[in-house]
Amino acid sequence: MSIAINPTAVRQVSGYSHALVKSGTPVFVTGQVAWDLDGSVVGKGDIAVQVEKTWSNIHAVLADLGAAITDVVKLTTYATDARFMQAIGEAKARQFEPGQFPASTFLVVAGLADPDLLVEIEVVVMLPDPVNINA
Repeated sequence: MSIAINPTAVRQVSGYSHALVKSGTPVFVTGQVAWDLDGSVVGKGDIAVQVEKTWSNIHAVLADLGAAITDVVKLTTYATDARFMQAIGEAKARQFEPGQFPASTFLVVAGLADPDLLVEIEVVVMLPDPVNINA
């Protein structure tokens, strides 16, 4: 069970919680991007395609951890343009139940590991104790 923390003394914003409390063991997932299995960028120049592939890769990592999207307590999004915020936010909203968003940070960066990448998302997951990883 997760408890979303949104104090009334802090600006209320839809799309994330100011804090999310969940018991378990934290797992810090490397930032995921729109790479396919061969390391090619999926959706060159198309933020909507790239963010969907990025979330697909996140779900693959979660599956190997024996985790679900509901186990994500924090995400950090790196984008190469602030204008991508809407498309990235819409994709994020499709991942989580309304009102059950993890704590979240959005950063605009000059570039990512590959110049064709437009977005990178890293997540922190809380696995239930005892940890039973499928990998």
